[in-house]
Amino acid sequence: MELLRVENLTKTYGKGENEVRALDGVTFSVKKGEFIAIIGPSGSGKSTLLHILGGVDKPTGGKVYVDGQDVYAKNDEQLAIFRRRQVGLIYQFYNLIPVLNVTENITLPVLMDGRKVNNERLEELLDTLKLKGRENHLPNQLSGGQQQRVSIGRALINAPAVVLADEPTGNLDSKNSQEIVELLKLSNKKYNQTLIIVTHDENIALQAQRIIAIEDGKITRDEVIGR
Repeated sequence: MELLRVENLTKTYGKGENEVRALDGVTFSVKKGEFIAIIGPSGSGKSTLLHILGGVDKPTGGKVYVDGQDVYAKNDEQLAIFRRRQVGLIYQFYNLIPVLNVTENITLPVLMDGRKVNNERLEELLDTLKLKGRENHLPNQLSGGQQQRVSIGRALINAPAVVLADEPTGNLDSKNSQEIVELLKLSNKKYNQTLIIVTHDENIALQAQRIIAIEDGKITRDEVIGR
């Protein structure tokens, strides 16, 4: 079943001689539960693409559909609700709130949405992410790997349709990197969540079911490599 569809997506910055085309006619679709790695050199447009998929950055042209909904036909309020409920975003630099503890950081999207926290799901996530016993720790009391686990918990707490990870292991050593990838693969399998990772790491990309390569804002390769 198709979850995500991108049609002729473009993104430009600047005008005239200074115009930079970050995305140039990108088209592809993603099935529910797929694990996709997006690769490409720095400046190729892959992070721009991820942010547009997540409703964070608006395209210059083209369409993004999630669950059949035209994402950019929404007004700003509807778009904010879409980001909170349908998308889980994981960044390289964690983006945790320093004055909030582990539990508060994880549940922040739910509370911002004015909804009640599903404590059963919270406990399951804390257990899966090996954060039990650290619920009251602040980010500066955690290792880099633990902070990234908290950011994964925050991305998963709302059971989003799609999880988008932008270089999620970029700040971690190889051991922690592989642990984070295993956790993301677990969420992909356990919750049948669609997972899209932007990465420079070939070892991570090869663990995906499908690789999409981008260069100069265009897709140069779209290959299924696993099941």
